[in-house]
Amino acid sequence: MSDPSERIVFVDDEEDVRLANRQSLELDGFAVEVFPAAEPALKAILARPPGVVITDVRLPGLDGLGLFEAVREADPDLPVILITGHGDITMAVRAMRAGAYDFLAKPYPADSLIGSVRRALERRRLVLENRGLQARLDAAVAEDPAFLGVSPEITRLRRFVRDVAQADVDVLVLGETGSGKEVVANALHRWSRRARGHFVAMNCGALPDSVVESELFGHEAGAFTGALKRRVGKIEHAHGGTLFLDEIESMPLSLQVKLLRVLQERAVEPLGTNEIRSIDMRVVAATKIDLAQAAAQGTFRDDLYFRLNVVTVTIPPLRERREDVALLFEHFLGRAAARFNRAPPPVTPAIRDMLSRHDWPGNVRELGHFAERCALGLGPSAPETPVPERNLTLAEQIDRFERGLIRDELIMAGGDVRVAAEALGTPRKTLYDKLARHGLDPNDYR
Repeated sequence: MSDPSERIVFVDDEEDVRLANRQSLELDGFAVEVFPAAEPALKAILARPPGVVITDVRLPGLDGLGLFEAVREADPDLPVILITGHGDITMAVRAMRAGAYDFLAKPYPADSLIGSVRRALERRRLVLENRGLQARLDAAVAEDPAFLGVSPEITRLRRFVRDVAQADVDVLVLGETGSGKEVVANALHRWSRRARGHFVAMNCGALPDSVVESELFGHEAGAFTGALKRRVGKIEHAHGGTLFLDEIESMPLSLQVKLLRVLQERAVEPLGTNEIRSIDMRVVAATKIDLAQAAAQGTFRDDLYFRLNVVTVTIPPLRERREDVALLFEHFLGRAAARFNRAPPPVTPAIRDMLSRHDWPGNVRELGHFAERCALGLGPSAPETPVPERNLTLAEQIDRFERGLIRDELIMAGGDVRVAAEALGTPRKTLYDKLARHGLDPNDYR
């Protein structure tokens, strides 16, 4: 094996023991380097760390326990397997409590040695994989925490957003639910000459139609019933900075024409006054739908669409950049563990299976929720993949698959039907109907 992390270092002062164990390990496909003493073995280990160290406890000069201590000081995660005589077992148990991986009492069968080595190498692979992941994570966070990832898609997005930020033009951000549209909008603000100004965010779909106009344009005292004092609107507050309009497709048509005028004239007229106030701002609008199609259907003004669509930034969904999933999950898991004042839990095979096979329809937001549940110890306990049975009809197999898919989303949403429905892309009422049909209770997943 050319990979140093797969190499085995075997240390024993008896030549026949070295040769016999080397032969057993090599017959099983392992690359083995043998040493008669701890000192030359340690020098080789420090120069080129192997995957596993196997050492007899009783050695001339530096003994096996001393070698273990030196290896642990250099790399606490490098597995060390101790070979002991009958009288050394108590000492070996103490060493395991101190961090040794395993011990084998003489005489031991070759199968026991090979099995221990395989397990130790698997553990070493996971350690090195996590180290590599953490290194990539640290590098990505250092570059910019808003665009975590190493995929070509996220790299291109990061570069494009930096270029657009300097251009100081209005931007339309396209992306699925939970893909990070506000993150992109915030980056456009931070990387622009407007970074010292306000970043003003408004979700056009989160407010009733009756208050959206006042929130956006502001009003003077007495402009309408209940307007007891002057209020500066989002547009005016964004003067010198950036106005972010999320879910722009939800803005009432009556307000779209007024927004168009603001974009064209860069001026605002608050409710209850004839005063026109000049505004210097960048507008970033975000949507999860095709605005061109909405304009063709008459649900969105085509003139506003053309005015917003100067520069378009498209965020790739998480399923199209799968190499970023584990990296993002590691980041979210560490952040959640810190918030919950817990140590980050190990990433189990069941979690790895979920990360690799799930399509993440809720994108980064859904992945973040899943990481929070894992930080609380509520992640999946075992992967469950529907297996077709010959005695089931097609309809029954589809029914079983649908139930499993809904159950998985409820697990990741913590029983929140709204979040699960959003991730599945289905209306909440439809999901409630399916929950009843499949006998699923959201409270079981809270």
